[in-house]
Amino acid sequence: MTIPLWVLLAFAVWTLLVLLGTVGVYRWSRILTRRAQITDFPPTDAQGAGWYQRAMRAHANCLENLPVYGAIAIVAWIAKVDTPTMDMLAIVLIAARVIQTIIHVSLSPTNTVTAMRFAAFITQIICMLWMATLIILRA
Repeated sequence: MTIPLWVLLAFAVWTLLVLLGTVGVYRWSRILTRRAQITDFPPTDAQGAGWYQRAMRAHANCLENLPVYGAIAIVAWIAKVDTPTMDMLAIVLIAARVIQTIIHVSLSPTNTVTAMRFAAFITQIICMLWMATLIILRA
């Protein structure tokens, strides 16, 4: 299996861990300690602690970007574009994804924090565009 495909798997697992380790823990700890009902978490109205609301958004960010990266990784595999540059870009991408999520969940938004989070996001976008370009040039 190629590094970009391993990173795709890591991205999917990270997305699940973000869901379970933040949103899931928050909701179920409140439900099981009877501080909330299971119906107290409507999908259209994020209520709760600030970090919980940011965690919901961080999970949504993962869900939004996972299929885009997945398409690139799978097309690279099909096109047999397996180079050290592709590997490096995939590794940088997953590192930036993890950093963005950690910043999003753990730090309250300020101009500096938002700029850090955006830097991690734009790093991922650059990696994906670069990977797509490599595929196009080699196909």
